[in-house]
Amino acid sequence: MEWLSRIALALVIVGAINWLLVGLFQWDLVTALFGGQTFRPASGLSRFIYALVGLSGLYAITFFFKENAAVREK
Repeated sequence: MEWLSRIALALVIVGAINWLLVGLFQWDLVTALFGGQTFRPASGLSRFIYALVGLSGLYAITFFFKENAAVREK
């Protein structure tokens, strides 16, 4: 099930980076790739929250390079 966890983590990171772009530039990457209105107006507070989620996603990239705790115990 390791492959499923990695795919899920990758999707979470892509989503978080998308929210970072919305928070900083009000631009939606996923909509730009698959069609639709790419400009996403938002309040200052929501843009701040989107940016925090995006920064958390950037931090989550490091999880790809960490050993699984169950593997270390064996």
